Amino acid sequence: MPGWKALPDELDPDVAAFTERLRRLIDRSGLAVTAVAERTGHERSAWDAYLNGRLPAPRSAVVALAEVAGSDPAALATDWELAERAWSRGRAGDVARDVARGGARDAEPGGGRDAEPGEGDRTMRIRRLDRPEPAVTSAAAAPAPRPRTADAHASAPTPAPASDPASRRQSVLLSVAGVLGALLVVTAALLLVDLGGSDGGGGDGGDGRAAAPPTTSAPPATPRADLPAGVMCAGSDCAGRDPEEMGCGGPLATTVARTRVGAAQIEVRYSDTCAAAWARITGAAPGDAVTVEAAGAVRRAAVTPGTGAQPDTDAYTPMVAVGSGADARACATLADGSQGCTTD
Repeated sequence: MPGWKALPDELDPDVAAFTERLRRLIDRSGLAVTAVAERTGHERSAWDAYLNGRLPAPRSAVVALAEVAGSDPAALATDWELAERAWSRGRAGDVARDVARGGARDAEPGGGRDAEPGEGDRTMRIRRLDRPEPAVTSAAAAPAPRPRTADAHASAPTPAPASDPASRRQSVLLSVAGVLGALLVVTAALLLVDLGGSDGGGGDGGDGRAAAPPTTSAPPATPRADLPAGVMCAGSDCAGRDPEEMGCGGPLATTVARTRVGAAQIEVRYSDTCAAAWARITGAAPGDAVTVEAAGAVRRAAVTPGTGAQPDTDAYTPMVAVGSGADARACATLADGSQGCTTD
């Protein structure tokens, strides 16, 4: 088992507790960090950073580690959320401190002028990206006020003369007449429709058109009563749904096919309990996409740039209903144009 280094003293307590839990999980599995990286689809360097508190572990990496170690991913969810919030607080604090330091430098004589070539550090980048430059206004650009003249009152708007009472009455009468005319037209149209529908003894109307059949709505799908606790769907009810949200992932899912496309790994994940399959891509780059195909149905997902300390490297598709994991295949199209499928 690996010999762990002491975590930094300044590490947030929630982050430190979650990191220690990940270490204990790897210790119990008996796997080396290199083996964990190979089986989870994440780089060895990334796992070193996660396990030493240098970077936040993404949710996909934690789920993959739990599956490899035979643990329940749901048991790690609470600790992961606490650690993720702690990382977010730390990043917000860093940005606030950097902006404050940048503001102090701007207040110094010559602080807001051209920086030396070596001063393009992270603080300056944050200031340029996150803090918009204040709008510069010039007193010379503003239009000069007009001089007031003695006859300024002459330009004041003259109040409109009061409407003639006879004109007001005429307008009211015209409005009432228009409303009554509209009501008469609507009433006549309704009577004509009723008469046309009554001709022919309930068959075709007087103009030969058949009456439209009444519309009925399909009854809502009834969930199966024999599903395990936490599982929200099965079969066709799972089509297009998120496997993690529906409780089909974790220990209820297995990898039935995998292959590599470039540096990325794609897998077909299958849940016999949910009778559904989906595709997962790991070790990928933003812009890479993965699809799952079964019985003519196709679901797609793409790796996004992410908002954390490092870009996302994985994604998984919504589910398709299948009778067996062999009925589905996963395909990937990378940002550089490379393509591949699990059955190629």
